[in-house]
Amino acid sequence: MEEVYMLLEVKDLKVSYGNIEALHGISFNVDKGEIVTLIGANGTGKTSTLMSLARLGRPKAPVVKSGDILFEGNSILKTEPYALIQKKMMCLVPEGRHIFGNLTVEENLQMATYGRKNCPDRDSRSAELYDLVYDLFPRNIPDFYSPSRMGT
Repeated sequence: MEEVYMLLEVKDLKVSYGNIEALHGISFNVDKGEIVTLIGANGTGKTSTLMSLARLGRPKAPVVKSGDILFEGNSILKTEPYALIQKKMMCLVPEGRHIFGNLTVEENLQMATYGRKNCPDRDSRSAELYDLVYDLFPRNIPDFYSPSRMGT
């Protein structure tokens, strides 16, 4: 019988920024198709958790001191961030002003699909994603083709 794994398991994860421990042993599971939210006040570790899951490196991301992060039963602690994206495991979507401000909105969308360059049906899948975004946000929005103006 085939062993069934959770899609994502975080086990007793402890991370720190230098000498300051940001996560003190967080554990949770995410099953395939499940939606999970991290809710809490400022400074409670939501961003530290997500940055740890996405395997982002220094200087901005925390360092994992102990615990484990499993994706489909395999530890990803030694996996590079680009490999998580290439293997279609997970990625961190930037919020707020953490986009490429000197690029147009369309160029930012193209960057979002860049990691799919080894995907055999990349062009058709990217076109589907663009169509979805264009349906949600019509192209006649001011500045769609000019550099993005986040926060203005």
